[in-house]
Amino acid sequence: MATSATSDQLLVVIDPVARRTDGESVRIAKDVLSAGATTKVCMPEGPDEFARVLARRGARRPVVVGDDRALLRAVSLLHRQRELAGCALSFVPVGGALSVARSLGVPTGAVAAARTVLDGVERRLDLLVDDSDGVVLGALRIPAVAPQPPEMEAEAEAAGRPWLRTCQTLVRTLVPARPTREPAPPAPGPSRLRVEVDGVTLVDLGQPVEAVSVTPGVAGLAEVEVRPVSVGAEASLLRASGRTVTVTGTDFRYRADAGVAGPVRRRTWTVWEGALGLTLPGR
Repeated sequence: MATSATSDQLLVVIDPVARRTDGESVRIAKDVLSAGATTKVCMPEGPDEFARVLARRGARRPVVVGDDRALLRAVSLLHRQRELAGCALSFVPVGGALSVARSLGVPTGAVAAARTVLDGVERRLDLLVDDSDGVVLGALRIPAVAPQPPEMEAEAEAAGRPWLRTCQTLVRTLVPARPTREPAPPAPGPSRLRVEVDGVTLVDLGQPVEAVSVTPGVAGLAEVEVRPVSVGAEASLLRASGRTVTVTGTDFRYRADAGVAGPVRRRTWTVWEGALGLTLPGR
């Protein structure tokens, strides 16, 4: 669903990282926006000031100038305040991390993005929201687990046995160290996860997997892909769609948008249909 975006009153919030990394693009975006609408420009110096500026926007439509992290910060703040439904957000991507902006359909050039703010349409997009109230705009991925090197595993075991750790320390002091090459980092190993989609198990803990991905789909559904570990031949992807996705495992981490979260043992994501109103080019 798309509606015309009003552009007569704008609150332009410029992220400090954008000002430091690409001040010229910031200047261009400000000039284009100021020429086409009444703007109030704010330059918060940190996350707290960013939040205060956004909370005091009044009737002005917020325009965030920055990278993916700035966009995610704004969406997360509005979500926690339960104000996303009544707020049309606009975004001018500036910075190095812009993959989420591209995936959402936001132009990444300063001029094109600023003109989209003025002339584009508001489109309602689905979000993934987890059980700790975290928001995912684009893709969610659970990579394979990187195993610990043998010496780290030995130390971890010794940590639970003080007498063993004492013996290891004594051996190190008595046996002269030999020069060795720096060991190569171990390759990631498979994960053992239970993935449930709308309460139905797609893969269980007995089947090791290489990766899991979850992305907002259409009509309030998430698209889930699980790549099992291949045995002898290439394993087929497991796919499912649903409104809720629950992943259970032992201390797994996941990559969501611009960052890595975890470790957690269980996490559930739910699709919030049409939760985000974002100004995008009209079609």
